[in-house]
Amino acid sequence: QVQFEESGGGLVQPGGSLRLSCAASGSIFDIYFMAWYRQAPGKERALVAGISSPGITQYAESVKGRFTISRDNAKNTVYLEMNSLKPEDTAVYYCNAPNGAGRYSPWGQGTQVTVSS
Repeated sequence: QVQFEESGGGLVQPGGSLRLSCAASGSIFDIYFMAWYRQAPGKERALVAGISSPGITQYAESVKGRFTISRDNAKNTVYLEMNSLKPEDTAVYYCNAPNGAGRYSPWGQGTQVTVSS
């Protein structure tokens, strides 16, 4: 199994920026796709951005042009650069690496992002 440790969240004003990090450990040798997800109060967890091993990215429509996902394969770490943050970006952010069958590894603790003035 793979374990994830997310960090970098915090309180930021609207229009501000944050950079999240996620370090993967454990059975990481076959990780192809890594992604960030978020869960706001009362809502289901949803995909924010994903990146494959060769660097192909995908984004939710709501964050396109504002968020950038990247990964450092040597460090087994994935990042999420978040700019022009909005109150609706407030959520707990998680990372995970679903396999080809769509099965997730155990979820980490996540990191809280709060966008508020």
